[in-house]
Amino acid sequence: MVFPEPLTRLIRNLSRLPGLGEKSATRLALYLLRRPQEEVLELAESLKEMREKVRLCQKCFNFSASPLCDICQDPQRDSRLICVVEDPAALSSIEAAGVFSGLYHVLHGVLSPRDGIGPKEIRIPDLIERIRKEAIKEVILALSPTVAGEATASYLVEILRDLSVRITRLACGIPMGMDIRYADKLTLKRALEGRQIL
Repeated sequence: MVFPEPLTRLIRNLSRLPGLGEKSATRLALYLLRRPQEEVLELAESLKEMREKVRLCQKCFNFSASPLCDICQDPQRDSRLICVVEDPAALSSIEAAGVFSGLYHVLHGVLSPRDGIGPKEIRIPDLIERIRKEAIKEVILALSPTVAGEATASYLVEILRDLSVRITRLACGIPMGMDIRYADKLTLKRALEGRQIL
């Protein structure tokens, strides 16, 4: 089927989004075409506003519409405690759990020399500067237990060791409801290393 150029352009643009191939993009474009004009214009306006107003927080590098994000501005947060995360999505997941009351530091990636991502390409120098300038007592490494996440955590432990700050790591292991027979070696190793006294 041949579509008019404006629709073809929209399909092409939508198909660039992660997880959307040409078929999904076509379905989405046709859906939007059938929606009321004000609904589509609201979507377009929200995309435009997001690009114009959302920036990185000057302190933690989370997404923010002001120089400091809401978390960094909150006087109820424990400013001596920093949780280091890979990206804003990880921060959002921890916040949704409602169990952490400190501040964050968003790296915006993990070390990956093969892809040309070293310490200077992510927010590691900013983390070091923050620890030196602020009265940080503990840094919690909340990075995914992937090869790149593990390499980044190991690197951070090495460089933070001399800054007289407590370094901790999120516990890792067998998730609730998982049959232990299906756990891989690394998961079992981390679960055994992180065992607790009952």
